[in-house]
Amino acid sequence: MRPKKRVRPVLIFTAPGCPHCSAAKRYFRQKGIRFKDIDVSRDHAAARDMIKISGQSGVPVIKIGSKVVIGFNRPKIDHLLQLS
Repeated sequence: MRPKKRVRPVLIFTAPGCPHCSAAKRYFRQKGIRFKDIDVSRDHAAARDMIKISGQSGVPVIKIGSKVVIGFNRPKIDHLLQLS
């Protein structure tokens, strides 16, 4: 029997109208990955946190466990979630 993969928490910092944010969320849903969507246009404390952890003010910023992915970088996301 294969050991069960450890689930890493996934946070995605987004803003309305961001096509890359929508694509990332759609991808997570297609893969069955649970995530927390944080709208930085509505949550200014979260926007500050996003900039602090990523050094970026643009979205999406995706945090998988303790790792940060800037933009919708599918190969890096797949690697961190052990999808490939």
